Amino acid sequence: MPHLINLTSFNDKRGCLTVIEKVVPFDIKRVFYIYNLNDEKRGAHRHHKTTQAAVCVTGGCKIYCNNNRSEETFELNDPSKCLIINPEDWHEMYDFLPNTVLLVLASEEYQESDYIFEKY
Repeated sequence: MPHLINLTSFNDKRGCLTVIEKVVPFDIKRVFYIYNLNDEKRGAHRHHKTTQAAVCVTGGCKIYCNNNRSEETFELNDPSKCLIINPEDWHEMYDFLPNTVLLVLASEEYQESDYIFEKY
């Protein structure tokens, strides 16, 4: 099942610095981010191999996950929180706040054949 991890953050009078180092359970092979979002859902798939780590760098959204044994909705609105999404986790992102930027780290390079669009 997906789960949240806390990222290490350093805060002082100058601002905040959050680090993603040795905390995701995979080697990062792909990085992408989505932004300029509207009211439409994103995602709506699961994978054969790819594990992902999602961070709302700014703004916020909800991510619904279902692994055919349990389902849960996560709210990402803090850049020091990272959601680990496993390959078997059907996921949909929605309810994007204005100016949201959702950063995703992936364990695999893009391959169309890795995507499963059928819901459980």
